[in-house]
Amino acid sequence: MPNQTPPRIVIVGGGFGGLAAAKHFRGKPVDVTLIDRTNHHVFQPLLYQVATAGLAPSDITVPIRWILRRETNVTVFLGDVAAVEPARRELRLADGGAPVAYDYLILAPGARHAYFGHDAWEPFAPGLKSLEDALEIRRRFLLAFERAERTDDAAERDALTTFVIVGGGPTGVELAGTMIEIVRRALPRDFRRVDTRKSRVILLERGPRLLPSFPESLSARARADLEALGVEVRTGAVVTDVNARGVRVGSEFIPSRAVFWAAGNMASPLAASLGAPLDDAGRVLVAPDLSVPGHPEIFVVGDLAAVRREDGSWVPGVAPAANQEGAHAARNLLRLLDGKPTRPYRYVNKGELTVIGRNRAVAVFGNLRFAGYAAWLLWLFVHIMYLVGFRNRAIVLVEWAYAYFTFQRGVRLITSSEG
Repeated sequence: MPNQTPPRIVIVGGGFGGLAAAKHFRGKPVDVTLIDRTNHHVFQPLLYQVATAGLAPSDITVPIRWILRRETNVTVFLGDVAAVEPARRELRLADGGAPVAYDYLILAPGARHAYFGHDAWEPFAPGLKSLEDALEIRRRFLLAFERAERTDDAAERDALTTFVIVGGGPTGVELAGTMIEIVRRALPRDFRRVDTRKSRVILLERGPRLLPSFPESLSARARADLEALGVEVRTGAVVTDVNARGVRVGSEFIPSRAVFWAAGNMASPLAASLGAPLDDAGRVLVAPDLSVPGHPEIFVVGDLAAVRREDGSWVPGVAPAANQEGAHAARNLLRLLDGKPTRPYRYVNKGELTVIGRNRAVAVFGNLRFAGYAAWLLWLFVHIMYLVGFRNRAIVLVEWAYAYFTFQRGVRLITSSEG
């Protein structure tokens, strides 16, 4: 009816899943509110480039309000959602502000890094999930060389220039490959008392191989490429302690002042407030249509959703999956409003890409598997195309061209020396 109040739809999270859902409501007779704790969307696949001084934060971020400027039925709020109250159909905010009411809810708050019950390790081994994380890793990485330049203690210098990355998935592989290229090619002429080429980059993976989601042949290729660059790769390496002095792997202690965590994810604590079944990582075990069991008005997408595929495997927590899930949840919600049954979600695997270093990458697209220069070029193209906004695409392309021809990193800034 013309005078009927439009349904109130609230989306929590301005990442890939949340934005995909919000865009799907364009022109629909609904009132949408998107809430995020920051005012910007981060292109997470390139966070490691900020962490390794290749890109500036503004190169991979775009204001959420700008992205949704054409969605006139979408209102954006800056806020941190502390809990969901399904019985009241309200969201409780962390700052104690007035609860936000909803008729339908799409949760896409993302995830954080997990320390598998060892949260005390986090101050000594930052992860890489947010812009703040990336800047902290960049600070520690660059500050290590500044301190190494000043010390006269050879053992301390070695510890300062030993970089340990825990986790052999895509993030760990990309960090390790980039860091070894920086210390070998970009930094040597900048320091007088420390030879950055002697720095160690150690990649630890507790499983039997790197990139476990890739075919074994490409995992082996990634390891060979990393080792050719100079990375020390250790599989079957179980970390038993991390502290201010370094990392313990079994009975071995590796002195290091710069340890970085890329070993696992932990779902947003919002999941616990739903009263829904969760998996071991705290993700919501959603129904086939991405709704919460017992609450058809709530949908969960992205890193917070545990979605099982037809073959029994889990949908990976990657950007393409979040995009698909966000759009699918929005379509199902609109079907509910039209009095139609919802449809189950089917994940479409668009392939996997991981860059290892200059002219080195691995790629999987269906039955097609390849590595090397062709995979690297494809990685460049895909990431440029998926960046939001022409400005960001142009700037990133220029920065990458500069780094490729000069071996330099354009954003080597230490903005704080604390810690």
